[in-house]
Amino acid sequence: MEPTLKPAGGRRGGDRKKAVSKSVKAGLQFPVGRIARFLKKGRYAQRYGGGAPVYLAAVLEYLAAELLELAGNAARDNKKNRINPRHVQLAVRNDDELGKLLQGVTIASGGVLPNINPVLLPKKTSSSSDPEKVSKPKSPKKA
Repeated sequence: MEPTLKPAGGRRGGDRKKAVSKSVKAGLQFPVGRIARFLKKGRYAQRYGGGAPVYLAAVLEYLAAELLELAGNAARDNKKNRINPRHVQLAVRNDDELGKLLQGVTIASGGVLPNINPVLLPKKTSSSSDPEKVSKPKSPKKA
């Protein structure tokens, strides 16, 4: 009888399961493992729970999806197929919650929101046949 060789660590050879990432387990697109590594390397805390990178990845994924949806709508409004920084700027500044979150952020090549102060707009002229509204000189003439 020859003794059968067993792999070290009590594992059986050949019966390996396919690796499933934490992102797939959580049903996310954002990389949970990478975020966990960044949390460790960043030294934000001495310890953190196992669910922290999953939660953070889910929040980041939601914010990215929300921003991309609004920027895509802005691009479609401007009859464009591609999102550019201007569309991101319009999406952020027209949304209350995203605008509050990104209040102090400058988006390069984003421009500004179109805004004209109502004081600067020309006054609406009503019908000139009103006898009550007789045109008065703007400034009194000196005699």
